[in-house]
Amino acid sequence: MRSSRRHPLLVPALLCALAVLAARPTDSDSESGLSAQVAQLYQDAAVATQQYEAGRREAETQRARARRLEGLLDRQRREIAVLHEDLGRIARAQYRSGGDMPATAQIILANSPDELMRGQHVFSRTNLAVTNAIEKSLRAEAKLAADEEKAAAAWRDLDQRNAELAEMKKDIERKLEEARWQLQGRADASVAAGSCRGAVRLDQPETHFSSRWVAPLETYELSASYGSGGERWARRHTGQDFAVPIGTPVRAVGAGRVARVSCGGPFGIEVVLEHAGGYYTQYAHLAAVAVDQGERVSVGQWIGQSGTSGNSTGPHLHFEVRVTPESGSAVDPAAWLAAREVDLG
Repeated sequence: MRSSRRHPLLVPALLCALAVLAARPTDSDSESGLSAQVAQLYQDAAVATQQYEAGRREAETQRARARRLEGLLDRQRREIAVLHEDLGRIARAQYRSGGDMPATAQIILANSPDELMRGQHVFSRTNLAVTNAIEKSLRAEAKLAADEEKAAAAWRDLDQRNAELAEMKKDIERKLEEARWQLQGRADASVAAGSCRGAVRLDQPETHFSSRWVAPLETYELSASYGSGGERWARRHTGQDFAVPIGTPVRAVGAGRVARVSCGGPFGIEVVLEHAGGYYTQYAHLAAVAVDQGERVSVGQWIGQSGTSGNSTGPHLHFEVRVTPESGSAVDPAAWLAAREVDLG
């Protein structure tokens, strides 16, 4: 059963910065340039995804606002309809009460001064009511038109912004996919020659880990587990596989020393680290390495980039924990990490 864990890369970004990222040219003139480009594009893609998801969430919020506004507009429309009915009723009452009769005719036909004064009072009051109702109706209609235009403008701005974000994200991901397979092509050439190209120094973002041990990847999906069967293994699977795209930064699960960097054979490009306590960790099927043999590494340090070199059916990291540097001494890596408070999920 496949399980997954998502840990978003915490990289601050603005929409204007994404435009620069999307326009960044690919540097494929050197091994280090290509590896660095993949690592940078990997982060750029994460930034673009974060911005796109933020825009999507904002769109959902805007839709909720639009629904509330639409309810308000419907209520205003009903109020205007009532005002129009009131205007008709007032006009009819004014007609019946003689409100449309000239003042001279009212004086002539009045039976007494009191009756004349009452008629004038009704007339004035009716005219005032009609005037107020008309002004209220006009204000409500103006507000309704303004609210409708405001809602339409908000939707236009949001649609345009999300379209720009989606296009930038698509462009970065296209560049990343091209660079990934260029990197893998060079890895395959190294494996075929049985000779590694040397360490590629990646510009890793500053990180601070509160624990002594971490998972070998920041974002991943678990695939083949320790001890599982399969046609590609002589007996049982000796490690834990993490399904990740080519070029994903691979990190040291703990502090230690690089015991071996090698290319060729079933594991393709691999790095083996030695840790305190006599344990070793292996990182196999890489597309590039970022450390040299004998080098000291810290917890969470990038030591390479994932790939599909060697005996591999697709992009993934093969991770082992051993009691010796060599194959055949593996222990269950998930249980080993769990004992060190690292839950792979």
